[in-house]
Amino acid sequence: MSTAPYQPDDSFRDTISTVDAEGKRVWLYPKKPSGRLYEARKWISYGLLALLFAGPWLRIKGLPVLMLNFPDRKFIIFGQIFWPQDFFILLIAAMAFILFIYLFTIVYGRVFCGWVCPQTIFMEMVFRRIEYWIEGDAPQQKALDRRALDWDKLWRKTAKHVIFLVISFLIANTFLAYIIGTEELIKIVTDPITAHVGGLSSMVLFTGVFYAVFARFREQVCTIACPYGRLQGVLLDKDSLVVAYDYQRGEPRAKLRKNEERLAGDCIDCHQCVQVCPTGIDIRNGAQQLECTNCTACIDACNNIMELVNLPPNLIRHASENDIARGSKFRLTGRMKALSGVLGVLTIALALLLTSRSNVAATVLRTPGQLYQKTEQGAIRNLYNISVINKTNQPYPISLRVLEPAGGTLTVIGAPETGLRLPAQGLTESVFFVELPRAALHETNQPLRIGIYSGDELIAETSTKFLGPVMR
Repeated sequence: MSTAPYQPDDSFRDTISTVDAEGKRVWLYPKKPSGRLYEARKWISYGLLALLFAGPWLRIKGLPVLMLNFPDRKFIIFGQIFWPQDFFILLIAAMAFILFIYLFTIVYGRVFCGWVCPQTIFMEMVFRRIEYWIEGDAPQQKALDRRALDWDKLWRKTAKHVIFLVISFLIANTFLAYIIGTEELIKIVTDPITAHVGGLSSMVLFTGVFYAVFARFREQVCTIACPYGRLQGVLLDKDSLVVAYDYQRGEPRAKLRKNEERLAGDCIDCHQCVQVCPTGIDIRNGAQQLECTNCTACIDACNNIMELVNLPPNLIRHASENDIARGSKFRLTGRMKALSGVLGVLTIALALLLTSRSNVAATVLRTPGQLYQKTEQGAIRNLYNISVINKTNQPYPISLRVLEPAGGTLTVIGAPETGLRLPAQGLTESVFFVELPRAALHETNQPLRIGIYSGDELIAETSTKFLGPVMR
């Protein structure tokens, strides 16, 4: 067995497997994988697919589990409504999420890409399996594509692409539901076409994009378009867990021959790991290849061969470069521990912000272009605009009161006899006067606190300034 440093073929670093010497696309025909890890991936994928398609219809206290309504700048996450006023909370959440992805990648490599990413799940567990079902495994697919057009080829290709379009339409509707909500999606589907031209156009556009991705673009999403895939070379280091070939044990490679004493390594050069790879790489050319998504199909393929030839499993396995080189076990590095600490701090800060977050938020501004007014009684009056946002699915009757300074009175202009009403998941706007006695003014820009009440319960408060005459 070789103990010399492993030197892969340098040519693989100059080209990618999906482009030939003339720069043309090389269509991949990955062999259908099988094995323990592939079975685990299937069940995880089916669970995530069920959650994805059910997600827009799930409710927490009458609100969607997840809705990202970018046009209306309204976001619902786990039944909590977030508006632009909650930008700071969303910023902290985004920072924590990005750091989690960064830390997760440093520790576990691209496990997300191979096991959780929607692109991989749809491609490998939905569209590719339909292809295997209709056209057969890799050799049958190659033969079908090379064959002249006949009835058998026509119906197989037509059936496959019709099913692809139907599934793409379902995916488009699901993703649209996450943006606009299921209620709006139902309206688009059931109302006359002329009533929702924009919504239907979006649906058709999304369907076309998903069909193009899964029918033609395929693995190039991971190798060309995905920013996360392009960043892995920066995020990973020699201590990151990746799908790695144990060259210490496998080299030098040689075919297995009967009745011959084997002096080579455990790799019998069967190329099964290459044939099952959905991005067409040879994992034996080294860890951290750009195209590798850590899908583990090569691990299953290699383990199946090792079992057939009575050799130990895990010639290809999850390990870091340093683990392979030193024969050591995985351990957390100082960088991993430091990033874990920062992530913990961000998570605690996010939890504190969420628990202290009020269900109602108000913004009060002095009406532009308006100076203070003096009343006949000598009091000072200012005009304000108020916007109150409801972050729950419950409507509120509300009233406004001056909390500070004492002695202030508040009059809402044009308020109905029943008072102001704050709709569920909505906002209400109004204009009001605040009047303060001259004795309550201690500075030109007097701090002013306004309370928003529902009945006798204070549900929110906000601060602004009260403009008065220059104090002498």
